Amino acid sequence: MDLDAFVVVNSGDWDELERLVARRRLTGAEADRLVQLYQRTATHLSTVRSAAPDPALVARLSTVVARARTRLTGAHEPVWRDVVRFWLVSFPAALYRVRWWTAGVTVAFLVVAFAAGAWVVGSPEVQASLGSDAEIRRLVDVDFESYYSQAPASSFAAQVWTNNAWVAAQAIAFGITGVFVVFVVWQNAFNVGLVGGLMWANDRGDLFFGLILPHGLLELTAVFVASGTGLALFWAWAAPGPRTRSAALAEEGRALVTVAVGLVAVLAVSGVVEAFVTPSPLPTWGRIGVGVVVLALFLAYAGVLGRRAARAGETGDLRAELAGDAATVTG
Repeated sequence: MDLDAFVVVNSGDWDELERLVARRRLTGAEADRLVQLYQRTATHLSTVRSAAPDPALVARLSTVVARARTRLTGAHEPVWRDVVRFWLVSFPAALYRVRWWTAGVTVAFLVVAFAAGAWVVGSPEVQASLGSDAEIRRLVDVDFESYYSQAPASSFAAQVWTNNAWVAAQAIAFGITGVFVVFVVWQNAFNVGLVGGLMWANDRGDLFFGLILPHGLLELTAVFVASGTGLALFWAWAAPGPRTRSAALAEEGRALVTVAVGLVAVLAVSGVVEAFVTPSPLPTWGRIGVGVVVLALFLAYAGVLGRRAARAGETGDLRAELAGDAATVTG
């Protein structure tokens, strides 16, 4: 192949393609011409590579073909934009979406926990059934407090984070059953109530709340969110409304993944508080104050950003162009 003649014959098309790629806006005719020149130039590039691989010409044609391809197919957003969108839009929207489920789980947990605690405080027989006097005394005087300082803070934080993330993941993953979430919430609430009741009955209620509130406010809220999200998934299956059951499950399931990923970070924060603040020498009011501030920041984050995202039509689901279309059904 005569390379010089090839360049002379086709360089006009290449120059025109470069001009079209550089324009900010194209008319319909220009867009059609861009597609035509892109296909033609891609063929020229293949021909040059196979017949006369001149490095300079290959580099020029590769560049213009790549730019044209990007213009035609659209450039991908940088990863950092997806990350920013997740934390400022998707995750808050998903939290806001399940806010009433979360509130319901919170109320149910508190009712069960305080009822169990009152049952233990008001019944010496129940206290006796939970252990011997020596075992209960060891729990309220030693074990409950030493639990938060028996391991190095960094490893304890990792352990707590892993355990809480596992509990939250179970509540989300098995939420579609409905029953499992109820069992997890009831079991955790009942256990908290039993321990709290024993501590209170032995005049150690101040120690109980002083140790559980700094981290527990955020930690339990994250578990409530996970449980509420699981119940929302169950309800989407049980009562899909004007959607097919598969479409409802798909929509709630995608939002569920958003919550699951976001709660990993939330539980990491609560784990750090539990490891470094709960056993710290700060006064009780100071430690509880840290827990209140951390919870308030999370609620403000979910409420303010979540409401703003919801008003913009966000639900925590994928963007419309990625989620696909849903068929509306009746009945």
